[in-house]
Amino acid sequence: MKKKNQITVDKVKAIFRQHGGVLRTGEALGYGIHPKTLYAMRDRGMLETLSRGLYRLKDIPLVGSDDLIAVAHRIPRARICLISALSFHGITTQIPHKVYCAIPRDVHQPRIDYPPVYFFRFSKSSYNDGVESHTMNGKKIHIYNVEKTLADCFKYRNQIGMDTVLEALHLYRERKPLKVDALIAHARICRVYNVLVPYLEAVL
Repeated sequence: MKKKNQITVDKVKAIFRQHGGVLRTGEALGYGIHPKTLYAMRDRGMLETLSRGLYRLKDIPLVGSDDLIAVAHRIPRARICLISALSFHGITTQIPHKVYCAIPRDVHQPRIDYPPVYFFRFSKSSYNDGVESHTMNGKKIHIYNVEKTLADCFKYRNQIGMDTVLEALHLYRERKPLKVDALIAHARICRVYNVLVPYLEAVL
């Protein structure tokens, strides 16, 4: 017999679906879901533990966005950048093996066990520049726009490889509206204007 006020499994699933299929333990508690219910659903294969205190409803496919959503939950101040942002915008053939995230220089680097994350410390001006908000499976993530991402790639070309940077620039020219003024503005903020412009002129 169901105890008074106990939320059914179907109701729990409905709550998860209303929130993109992913919830933190604290969020679940706020909706009246008992931890024992979460553990039971996990043990029965209904929920997947993405990281400590973060659960995903298994019957909702995340279409490759699960890692980004997990990071958005675990590290609210993170900004998706570099190869992860290139992949999101469709201007790379690289498949990120980690989620590339920007955090402010003066912030302690978060500890996260899932997914694997590669942190980059950005200056205040660079961290705040060119951020977009996108909703993926009902969850909001913060990611740099295309032009800011390209400027960041030139700044961190030694870490991600110049071949990756040049491929992204060519794919940007082929697939996206060319916004030269925006690209140059971001390059100035990232202090890579002198590096970026000759390559930009070559593809115009």
